[in-house]
Amino acid sequence: MAVYRSRNALAGPLTSSGVRELALPRTRLGRRGYRPEDVDALLHRLAHEVGERSRRLDLLEQENQRLKQALRTWQSRLGRRATR
Repeated sequence: MAVYRSRNALAGPLTSSGVRELALPRTRLGRRGYRPEDVDALLHRLAHEVGERSRRLDLLEQENQRLKQALRTWQSRLGRRATR
């Protein structure tokens, strides 16, 4: 997947403030709006970064559950030793 690159775009990962401040180049005189290829490229980049962040969030949630379960197991073992 191509990542949007332009002299008008953000450098590095997207941030919410960076997206708000982003300025796409306008079309040449006689046409209104933005160049479709710039809009498509930016949308692809946004989709890629949102997908990557969602994937990382899923991994963090899985790791959090694994750690919670390990802590519960450890606490249960510790509690059984203390009552003996």
